[in-house]
Amino acid sequence: MHPNRNHDSAQGYQLVLFRDDLRTADHPALLAASEAGPVVGLYIFDESSPGIRPLGAAARWWLHHALLSLQASLAELGIPLLLRRGTTAELLEEVIADGTVAAVHWNRRYGQAERAVDTRLKSSMRKAGITAHSYAGTLLHEPWELLTQSGTGYKVFTAFHKALCGTDIRPAQPAPTPQSAPQGQLPYSDELKSWKLLPTSPDWSTGLAEAWTPGEPAAHERLATVLDEIAQDYQDQHDRPDLDGTSALSPALRWGHLNAHQVWNGLSALASRTPEAANGALALRRQIAWRDFCWHLYYHHPGLPTENLRAEFDDFDWSWPEDSDQAAHLARAWQRGRTGFALVDAGMAQLWQTGWMHNRVRMVAASLLVKNLGLHWRVGEQWFWDTLVDADLASNTGNWQWVAGSGADAAPYFRVFNPELQAKKFDPSGSYVACYAPLAVEPVVDLKESRQAALDAYQQMKSAQSQ
Repeated sequence: MHPNRNHDSAQGYQLVLFRDDLRTADHPALLAASEAGPVVGLYIFDESSPGIRPLGAAARWWLHHALLSLQASLAELGIPLLLRRGTTAELLEEVIADGTVAAVHWNRRYGQAERAVDTRLKSSMRKAGITAHSYAGTLLHEPWELLTQSGTGYKVFTAFHKALCGTDIRPAQPAPTPQSAPQGQLPYSDELKSWKLLPTSPDWSTGLAEAWTPGEPAAHERLATVLDEIAQDYQDQHDRPDLDGTSALSPALRWGHLNAHQVWNGLSALASRTPEAANGALALRRQIAWRDFCWHLYYHHPGLPTENLRAEFDDFDWSWPEDSDQAAHLARAWQRGRTGFALVDAGMAQLWQTGWMHNRVRMVAASLLVKNLGLHWRVGEQWFWDTLVDADLASNTGNWQWVAGSGADAAPYFRVFNPELQAKKFDPSGSYVACYAPLAVEPVVDLKESRQAALDAYQQMKSAQSQ
């Protein structure tokens, strides 16, 4: 119990800040607040605090529908959700100005800019005489808890995963019980439609709406399907884009409709009770560990979104679209799914239509961009950020750097995916390509020559550094 709870309850309502945790179950901040008194939720759409990266277009679409879903779920619990847009610190001061907020609760975030916002919040709440409670509610373990023997963050996933599996993962927490609505007048709330998160001229979101239902209820339905039908075969089928063989839970985890604990514990229980499903369940659980690994990496290396983790790649001769007409042409061809390599073009079309791409195809598409087309990994990262509904700052940048060779635990640079061989192996009937990229175009590069050029550029970088 928090020592201030009885005092808080006597003063007014408990304010819960929602951010990337748009759910009611296994929400430590919400559960703790509900035990202290009447609760009001607040979501601040903040793209103006220093360092906060504005959402991409697909993510904005998701956020709109996710907030509608969250409002409905909270309403069933007797909890109103206020919506405000602007700078978090300023708007929170406005909300607490009428003196009816007893305490503020939130689940911690781990990006550098977001941590700075939350540090300022705690300071301003302290000055206002209001208790601020923060909770571990997003990752399986806090980044400062799971460290190497030398006290630093992990840079090798295998070692991180082994350490993680040697720890206790807390059980998922229930949603709060329904409450009586807070008494009195509540602060002003924006109309969600005034934020204009949805595309209009043109409305390109039809494919997203056909593919996804944002929100906590749909996420739990998908998790149930994963545990019942997909996890046991995951190890054998997860590389097949022509099959429904992956969890497709990445948007739910990115927006916090599900917590990592819920997925991890569900897969662990499946592996324990169903021996024939254990290999697949544990292989899928390993992907949840990769998500944590990327966030731990980002916490300990806050430059990850824009800086090569391996500094030697600062001297690598990558191109940018602004450098030449040819580089701009290659970037456009890749973005539009017109590279002439069917698996990559199908993946880019799937991304544009649905806001998501199968993970095997993501790796192949990323490899083509940075190695065969010679473009900087940040060109691809930015496109994914704008077009993915699951765009996650740590995972997106961490995985792009992994493919590029500049990141933690990166694949050897000479590992260049051949998109034609990958298509034969993982889309053997051609049904995935037929669905998304049925019309062939001329390849924009020669695979053999461009692969050799990439390896030569890598050797030049190594030679220059050894002199």
